[in-house]
Amino acid sequence: MCDVDFFKLFNDTYGHQGGDDCLKLVARVLQETARRGGDCVARYGGEEFAVIMPVTGEKSAIHVAEKIRQTMEKMAIAHSKSLVAPCVTLSLGVATVVPDNQGTPELLIKCADKALYLAKSSGRNCVKVWERPKEAPPKD
Repeated sequence: MCDVDFFKLFNDTYGHQGGDDCLKLVARVLQETARRGGDCVARYGGEEFAVIMPVTGEKSAIHVAEKIRQTMEKMAIAHSKSLVAPCVTLSLGVATVVPDNQGTPELLIKCADKALYLAKSSGRNCVKVWERPKEAPPKD
């Protein structure tokens, strides 16, 4: 899961067209970075995106997420109201799962969302991983 840091402030500062252009650039960065045959990038809502990478272990998923974060930062899209950097940055949450009878797609999304929340609450512009408890899935 990926979220544009302080996007509401960006939209308020640069207008809706500026916000739309920013989201298109974010989508392009995601698509160009997660580009293997089965990889899928989708806008998940507002300024949030999901990157689904089948047959990808945690180490590789973290590597791709960090590459996405760095690529976005290097684009240096001005964001004068950001509380993190003078440019547009991303917070990313990573979760991986080996399919079994216990896991569901909803659980994977929930874990990735928890990792994204951890990235945002840790200062943003970073990648965090959700370490799913072995005993039980995360609670709301």
